[in-house]
Amino acid sequence: MTTEPAHAADPTPPVYTHRKPPLRETPDQLRARIPGWGADLDPADRPSYPREIDADTGAHWDLPERQPEHGARERSIEHMMLTPVFGTAQPLHGLSGAIRRYAYQRHSEGKAMHWLALLAADRVDVVENVARSIVTGHPDNPLTETGLTAELRHGRSRFGSGRSDLRHQAVDPVVNGAPWVAGALAAAWAVRRVARR
Repeated sequence: MTTEPAHAADPTPPVYTHRKPPLRETPDQLRARIPGWGADLDPADRPSYPREIDADTGAHWDLPERQPEHGARERSIEHMMLTPVFGTAQPLHGLSGAIRRYAYQRHSEGKAMHWLALLAADRVDVVENVARSIVTGHPDNPLTETGLTAELRHGRSRFGSGRSDLRHQAVDPVVNGAPWVAGALAAAWAVRRVARR
């Protein structure tokens, strides 16, 4: 026999509102099953308690008006619906987008794999954008975009200002330059292989 969730008949589910969904077990059952459960039930144990009291915020809604969805959006598997408001400025694209979709569709936000996949997608996105800039004829300029020419021209932004990043500036050229050198060597190697054939 299947039971319908408590919020199934409610058109406004208790997510993203001040209402909380009903517990599936009583507090005593949870406390017996989970050591330490309910440690913060006593308001005296919660420093934020006075701020938790319902107050008149001036909002004219309980749940904000939902933003229209144009196409599929990534949503954590913990949530039964998309947040009422979401960003659309950076739509998913390419391999990095596929990795991000995989992270949201298959892994909980409580799992390391979710976040590792998103970090990997960020690294793939960097490579995709560098490749796109080269293909479109507008490659990145590491000398100007890292601020090196401004530093040489003005010299005031780094030296004599007590900046904490002076300690690692000796390795900055290696960290910033190594990917460009590696990319140039890989391109030269690929051109030589093609030329030999």
